[in-house]
Amino acid sequence: MKKIEIVGYQRANLGRTESQAIRAEGNVPCVLYGGEEQVHFYAPAILFRQLLYTPNVYEVALNIEGDEYRAILQEAQFHPVSDALLHADFLLVTDKKPVKVSVPVRLVGSAPGVQKGGKLVTRVRKLRVKGAIENIPDFIDVDVSNLDLGKSVRVGQIPVSNIELLEQSSNPVASIEIPRALRGQVSAK
Repeated sequence: MKKIEIVGYQRANLGRTESQAIRAEGNVPCVLYGGEEQVHFYAPAILFRQLLYTPNVYEVALNIEGDEYRAILQEAQFHPVSDALLHADFLLVTDKKPVKVSVPVRLVGSAPGVQKGGKLVTRVRKLRVKGAIENIPDFIDVDVSNLDLGKSVRVGQIPVSNIELLEQSSNPVASIEIPRALRGQVSAK
């Protein structure tokens, strides 16, 4: 799992007016859950760019005025009109406790159905997994080298180790669609 560091500062006062003042200065109010007590802090909004606007999953090293925490981004709230980041929730990571995250899917191989004129369609871009933080991969590789026209790879067919897939095993991840021009020819065979 990739790592990123965010430097934050303790929040003295909580509430709406304080949060609005923090946002006006270009910072984002945040909360760290999962420890003995919640940690309220704020961090510069620019530090969230690499964390939010990418399909990758990151383990976040939070440095809050010298105190260091391992965490993952649990939820981010955006303004409905301007899409500005309003609030971020982090979950404290420990070695004993498994975490649930969404990991991007990467298609591997060349499908024979595409070479016959079909279209490779990705049905799911991320899969929810559960496991220890050190076992979470950067990507889940899905082999499409056996896909023919009209066939699909389902969640249950994806081999994973040391993690648990939380999606239904019958859900398709990738499939080969038959174009309209080939439909009559494929059904006649």
